[in-house]
Amino acid sequence: MISSMPPGLIMFLGSFLIPLFPHFFRQIYMILLIVISAFSLTSGHGTHLIINTMGIDFIIFHSDNLSFPFAVVFHIAAFLTIIYGIHNRDWRENVAITSYAGAAIAALHAGDLFTLFVWWEATALTSVFLILGGKSLRSYRSAIRYIIIQVGSGMLLLSGAIILFHTNNEALFQNFSIETTPGLLIFLAFGIKAAFPFLNGWLQDSYPEASEVGTVALSAFTTKLAIYALARSFAGVEILILIGALMTFFPIFFAVIENDLRRVLTYSLNNQLGFMVVAVGIGSELAINGAVAHAFAHILYKGLLFMSMGAVLYRVGTCKASELGGLFKHMPITAICSIVGAISISAFPLFSGFVAKSLIMSSLGYEGLTFIYFMLLFASAGVLHHSGIKIPFFAFFAHESGLKPKEAPLNMIIAMIISALLCIFIGIFPSLFYQILPYEVNYQPYDFSHVLSQLQLLTFAAFAFICLWHFKIYPPELNSTVLNSDWFYRKMIPGVLKPVIFGIQNLNNNLTNFMLIIFNNFRKFTNNIMFNNKVFDRETGFDTLIVVQLFGLILFILMFIHFV
Repeated sequence: MISSMPPGLIMFLGSFLIPLFPHFFRQIYMILLIVISAFSLTSGHGTHLIINTMGIDFIIFHSDNLSFPFAVVFHIAAFLTIIYGIHNRDWRENVAITSYAGAAIAALHAGDLFTLFVWWEATALTSVFLILGGKSLRSYRSAIRYIIIQVGSGMLLLSGAIILFHTNNEALFQNFSIETTPGLLIFLAFGIKAAFPFLNGWLQDSYPEASEVGTVALSAFTTKLAIYALARSFAGVEILILIGALMTFFPIFFAVIENDLRRVLTYSLNNQLGFMVVAVGIGSELAINGAVAHAFAHILYKGLLFMSMGAVLYRVGTCKASELGGLFKHMPITAICSIVGAISISAFPLFSGFVAKSLIMSSLGYEGLTFIYFMLLFASAGVLHHSGIKIPFFAFFAHESGLKPKEAPLNMIIAMIISALLCIFIGIFPSLFYQILPYEVNYQPYDFSHVLSQLQLLTFAAFAFICLWHFKIYPPELNSTVLNSDWFYRKMIPGVLKPVIFGIQNLNNNLTNFMLIIFNNFRKFTNNIMFNNKVFDRETGFDTLIVVQLFGLILFILMFIHFV
């Protein structure tokens, strides 16, 4: 019975009972929901549940080789997030995390676009509460912008699904062409959640504003769900190669000058998504394996980096590089875990990032995409700078900040250690990891050329950082806010609309004052007629006076509505 239940559904529905439990039993209950949901994965591949209503087949539970690895890592991420957040007694955030993860897992198993839309919007509506969990004016404003953009993505998806259904009498979640109207709409919907260039501002704008636990959860699901959707529907679409290459390239420069280390990680997240998008654009079996493997590994090591910075934020109240430094001696376990995450994202041999990213780089070589290969090579060097070195260096070493915090809480340490061990395990035993990928893997990451070329790249990038730092050329940690494409809705749109809104308010005030003058004069006029000319006396004509004044008020309201 349980095995036939759609994965994620039990987590989503069960999350609404979380407030009924006291704190300790609440944590056990959430982990139990994850275990039950994961057990549903034993149902095997195929279509397990279809509901027909309103003439539409809602394919609720469909599993295959592509959805399975994403489902596995989503469950792992949900489990680690719950462990990491045990110290958090806010039941609202517990509900949001569990329902958000459940909706994302359920979306992986949607077999049609209408079912996908339901879960697509559910991920948006549940995740916004994680941003609000930051409990600041910035987080509130970011949450508003975030939900508008996410719901907009859902509307594009729904529009494409409706057009497709009216055309074909079905809306299966399958391959689409961007040369058709529904295909283009769906492509844009996926592109928003995948943080395509100029559609990515919401990512850097919102994720760093969440709580330390909320950011860890956010980093795992939304964008990787989009990668999964692209791999299912647009594999081999060549424009994705260029889009992905740009995604790997331009966030590097923003990450280098950014002061907020959690925001640096969101730029890095955008950069890493670019590698996955390039692989989806190539569309070969090796490339799709690379995209899935990179998404899997990325959830673990990027989650680990967000965990370490979350622990720092929890203990010292800031993640600004200019205010940190010298924390290694006070938070050594957190620092070591952060270094493991940094080494993994930098794709050092024997760590998860290497065995995943090398699949993508090799697929570029096999396809003869030399220019894109060198773009991603440059991007890989940039990753070492902004995530591999900058994050642990400025947080735990660099200058002495004078801060003397306690080590992270035990639950945070346990979650970080598990994540770190998984990063190492995948790197040491890639053959076991490759077994869950969509296609058969005939690939050996640890041959001489792969290892040597990667070590050369890392050595060069590290040497460049040392030189820049030694000669004081590296951009300093400044207490500032870096804006990229989010400038359009954080600065330009409010700047344009502000005078417009101000003008409308002035016009409204002027019209209101004008109508009030007319109304007062009309009232004085009627009073003069009634009383001075004895048309009505005060005893017998008071009711009539009220009627006349009410008539004048109604006339004023109608004119006000008309003009305003």
